[in-house]
Amino acid sequence: MIQGLYAITPDLADTNELLRKVRLALRGGARVLQYRNKFADAALQLRQASALRDLTREFNITFIVNDDAALAAQIDADGVHLGGEDGSVAAARALLGETKLIGVSCYNRAPLALAAVQQGADYVAFGAFFPSSVKPEAVKAEVSMLRGARHEIHVPIVAIGGITQQNGAELVQAGADSLAVISALWDAPDIEQAAKEFSTLFSRTQQ
Repeated sequence: MIQGLYAITPDLADTNELLRKVRLALRGGARVLQYRNKFADAALQLRQASALRDLTREFNITFIVNDDAALAAQIDADGVHLGGEDGSVAAARALLGETKLIGVSCYNRAPLALAAVQQGADYVAFGAFFPSSVKPEAVKAEVSMLRGARHEIHVPIVAIGGITQQNGAELVQAGADSLAVISALWDAPDIEQAAKEFSTLFSRTQQ
């Protein structure tokens, strides 16, 4: 369920505009959507997440909520993604149950990913692999680390951080099951076409 283009939503207060952009990305082939809005209050987060839950059901794709396991449970999302300060896998599992997905950010640390998997994480994320305008202070992850982790970790691996259509293929070839993208998707002049181009990276490496 975690594979292909993993679209992370932009910080938009306008829910209709958010839905318009997300629909384009889903039409272009995004396979996972993560709702992330660092500036929305609780009421707006609930409205947006609920609307996105309906949209992702329409397209039959995986819907993940960033940081907030309680919100994920409230709207019946497919899972939650936990950062380093977002609580434990065990606490999220207690809220969400056994059938939901729990992802964990592991930055540039393969041992952290191995520990997360042992604790019950369903997928792990590494990055930033390239300079990121969204998180310019993010720690740097090396492609060689991803390649080595692929041999040790047997759950899906998501790569994140400054990923574009030009540099993403290297990460897929190194073992990333999914590419998490923000700026290169939502800032594209044609979001649907950008999503198609990211999705093509996976079909190329499978040939």
